[in-house]
Amino acid sequence: MGDRGRHRGREGGLDTRRARLLRRRRREVAHRAACPRRAGARARPLGRRIAGRAGLLDLRGEHGARAAREPLTMRVPVSTYRLQIRVGFTLDDAAELVDYLRDLGADWAYLSPLLEAASGSDHGYDVIDHSRVDPKRGGRDGLDRFSAAARAADLGVLVDIVPNHVGVADAAANAWWWDLLRLGRASRYAEAFDVDWAFGGDRVRIPVLGDTIEEAAAAGELRVVGDELHYFDNRFPLAPETIGLAASGASALEVHAAQHYELMNWRRADAELNYRRFFAVNSLAGIRVEVPWVFDESHVEILRWLREGIADGLRVDHPDGLADPGGYLDRLAEGTDGAYVLVEKILEGPERLPSAWATDGTTGYDALAELDRVFVDPAGQAGLDALDASLRGGPSPVYEELIHDTKRGVADGILRSEVLRLERMLPTPVDGAADAIAELLTCFPVYRSYLPLGAEELAAADALAREHRPDLAAALDVIVPQLAEPDAAIAIRFQQTTGMVMAKGVEDTAFYRYTRLGSLTEVGADPAEFAITVDEFHERAARRQASWPASMTTLSTHDTKRGEDVRARLNVLAEVPDEWAGVLGELRSIASTGDGPFDTLIWQAIIGAWPASRERLHAYVEKAAREAGDSTTWTDPDVAFEERMHALVDAAFDDERAAALVGAFVERIAPAGWSNALGAKLLQLIGPGVPDVYQGSELWETSLVDPDNRRAVDFGERRRMLATLGAGALPAIDASGGAKLLVTSRALRLRRDRPELFTRYTPFSVVGPAAGHAIAFDRGGALAVATRLPVALAARGDDPWADTELLRHAGPVVDVITGRRFEGGALSLRELLADYPVALLVTVDASPVDSSPVDSSPVDSEESVVLVPPEQS
Repeated sequence: MGDRGRHRGREGGLDTRRARLLRRRRREVAHRAACPRRAGARARPLGRRIAGRAGLLDLRGEHGARAAREPLTMRVPVSTYRLQIRVGFTLDDAAELVDYLRDLGADWAYLSPLLEAASGSDHGYDVIDHSRVDPKRGGRDGLDRFSAAARAADLGVLVDIVPNHVGVADAAANAWWWDLLRLGRASRYAEAFDVDWAFGGDRVRIPVLGDTIEEAAAAGELRVVGDELHYFDNRFPLAPETIGLAASGASALEVHAAQHYELMNWRRADAELNYRRFFAVNSLAGIRVEVPWVFDESHVEILRWLREGIADGLRVDHPDGLADPGGYLDRLAEGTDGAYVLVEKILEGPERLPSAWATDGTTGYDALAELDRVFVDPAGQAGLDALDASLRGGPSPVYEELIHDTKRGVADGILRSEVLRLERMLPTPVDGAADAIAELLTCFPVYRSYLPLGAEELAAADALAREHRPDLAAALDVIVPQLAEPDAAIAIRFQQTTGMVMAKGVEDTAFYRYTRLGSLTEVGADPAEFAITVDEFHERAARRQASWPASMTTLSTHDTKRGEDVRARLNVLAEVPDEWAGVLGELRSIASTGDGPFDTLIWQAIIGAWPASRERLHAYVEKAAREAGDSTTWTDPDVAFEERMHALVDAAFDDERAAALVGAFVERIAPAGWSNALGAKLLQLIGPGVPDVYQGSELWETSLVDPDNRRAVDFGERRRMLATLGAGALPAIDASGGAKLLVTSRALRLRRDRPELFTRYTPFSVVGPAAGHAIAFDRGGALAVATRLPVALAARGDDPWADTELLRHAGPVVDVITGRRFEGGALSLRELLADYPVALLVTVDASPVDSSPVDSSPVDSEESVVLVPPEQS
């Protein structure tokens, strides 16, 4: 592992002894967060200063305190609640929610990026100024007010940061980019950006023109205005030595030719761009945080938040784009004294997060895939495969072959400029090099390696590339050894590029073409893995508890393709594949695009999100079709095809028969979808890791792909509903979402207020004829039980849980969700799951338990129910 940091050299990376110390203490803190209190001690909120009130754990290492600052202490959240801060929902708006978040049971607020972003940005990932909080999102004063409100409510604060790239859509808005364009290689910021100057003839290529530069100039679209060059609303600086050219009679075209940048047709970007981007987004330019001063200046405000106690932890966006992710995390640990840090790292299959990284874990996509698949009926795979084949008029694609085609299409298309840059980095020309590099990128099995860690992934890509293209063997013989050298510039750049090809080729293309069951095509998931068994789920959960106990878990994010409850409903299709095939056939007879696989994607979106607005569905199908790229594209839309797909959406609303079919089928599967949704939510909130609740998802979360999943949330409704819980009968499991709010709040409160009940992970046995329809585990005193495959369960008859029991130790228990009490011994699932398809059990003393829903907040009355872990009963 130590070799990974060698190429940092003089760039000031954290020394390995210091890094190991911080990582070891980070793990100790995470472990202590899960340790039980002494028997009989009062419950206290977890997630504050984990080492307790008297002796805070000091993560400064052996070098002592830093000058003129208080030492930071490690804090680990019990749970988080993600808020999208934007124009229309500022930090002041968020401050008004902290009491609601606290009542809900959340332990930390988790904020989207806060640094100043491009005008109109609703996500914040296009930072234009690292030195200040975005005034449009509330500014520094707004952040101070939010932080103060959070502290008063005893909430921690986690903030999303973006180290890989900056927004450059408006050159004048980004001072670094503006200076680069004005001064070229002489700019101080030339070192901050990743520009291939030689390829551009010492000019940065800016793909903004609709025509050639000559045509733009001839049409009067290119104009010199003072010390700027304008193209429509786009403004660019003039190099100081060229400001007088226009006054001397030079044309706009001649002035342009003298600049340190070249404006070019946007279509040339695919192959001719000469700066690193985020994926294929021309307006997001990569920056080089491996350079010490670039790190320092891009993190000055972020580190202030941690230093001054405004924030407690960070979520790192897209670390795979960095030259040295591990080195970056080491430096971040140094700058934050080892604060809680998560990485947005997508793991493929058996891939594991590098254990040496100074991080507490991922943002949870790995857990999401597991939580989804344990609720999918494997028996439905054959039926859905047959349906997919019939829609295609031939065999369904082998997923591995499909993603090879889509990744290769990306490498040869929108990311061709990255392939050609790698070719130019070879020390000597190699025949067929671009072809061989593109094939290696295509065959790379994971998002990226971190050499020397992951050398086996490069070897696997090499072997697969030779299998696919034996004609490239000679080129691969020369190229692959250079890509295996950890310190080689071409190897570093190749590692930064593999993730781009994976993301664009798989998530943003293949996922829209592999359509047999849409719930499986989710970020971080492998659609070829149809379902997992209960035993497989337990194995993976236990591994998370043992290895990454403070890693995040999630069900919905700002990047998920479908909201968690859309996926939960679509999972039901695996239980009724023949019914679905019949309904889909009728719907297609009413409205079809002529593309069978895409038709099922649209109708699944309609069924999964119903009732959804017409406008939301139109926006979804346009994005889905253009991302798939089969029948229409962003750059070359097929008007006739898009008219048919929009007519299909309209048919769901306007055609009486289609609307009746949709309504009847949704009514048929919605209850099973709600059961799946409640089960997945409980398992996520109670299972190992730090559960995140995405904004609004305490009620049904039926969003589709972004920007739909960033819509405004009605927090007033949620606040009112939360206030009424426990004031009467259990909420019905219906479209209101009240049942989900109850499950979410009870689970979050228990987890926050009783940390000693969450110290381990032990699968619990269910016995009896319906045992396969339940999943249960004990966290050290909190026992979660969830129903799975509810359609097949209901088909067992009027008494589906007959003779099926949960085996457990002696002692009475209470269901924290419903308030019902059960005596010791084996528990009948007929009784346990009579009200809800889920239960959250804790042992109790002999005190009477009220039959109304139990408030699991800390109690003061000695006569109240006292919840204790099993070993203390």
